[in-house]
Amino acid sequence: MEKIRIVVVEDNRLLREGIVAMLNEHVDFDVVDSFGDTEKITLKIQEKKAHVLLLDIGLRNQNSLRIVKTVKKDLPDVKVIAMDLVPMQEDIYEFVQAGVSGFIVKEATIANFLKTVRSVAEGTKVLPSFLTESLFSQIVTQAISRAKVPALVEESIRMTKRERQVIIAIADGLANKEIAQKLNLSTYTVKSHVHNILEKLAIRSRIQIANYAHTNKDFAEVIDSVSLLGE
Repeated sequence: MEKIRIVVVEDNRLLREGIVAMLNEHVDFDVVDSFGDTEKITLKIQEKKAHVLLLDIGLRNQNSLRIVKTVKKDLPDVKVIAMDLVPMQEDIYEFVQAGVSGFIVKEATIANFLKTVRSVAEGTKVLPSFLTESLFSQIVTQAISRAKVPALVEESIRMTKRERQVIIAIADGLANKEIAQKLNLSTYTVKSHVHNILEKLAIRSRIQIANYAHTNKDFAEVIDSVSLLGE
């Protein structure tokens, strides 16, 4: 099994060393380098043949967005994961556009941290749910209004398998109680899924979900292109 070769850029030495130690405890990871600055970063990544760059986007006195753009321009196959405490909405949008494949909030659990690195290394785009939702008002609505689904939407929307099942059931005309019975869920859980779907697709009602699923080609393309999570 080929290990996932990782470069870590974090200017907080204690945090950097902790991340490196945590990753190196797992047999599928190999942290090939770590440092606190970005001098000659593309050269370092290339020399170490890294697959993934873990980059703190809050680096002091350094432009992390420019770093992402440089890395993706010179080394397009390298996957970039941005780390931050709580990224601003504008930052999320710009970093996704620049080529970031995933975000890790520094309050994330170790399990989620590791899962994100593995998923991104495999080619999946990973955005925590609250970050994903902050994108929809800007890009999903734009996608539908433009009558096309740009690559950014295809790469950014994340829908669980269960949410997709609920969408199909709504399009078939089922009420929440019927959906709950069909999927062996509680009615409360179905309502929660419907709420999440409305947020993610930037629409207002379940009727719109059904109408788009039946009549809107762009909506169908969005649903077909989403990356499916577990539940």
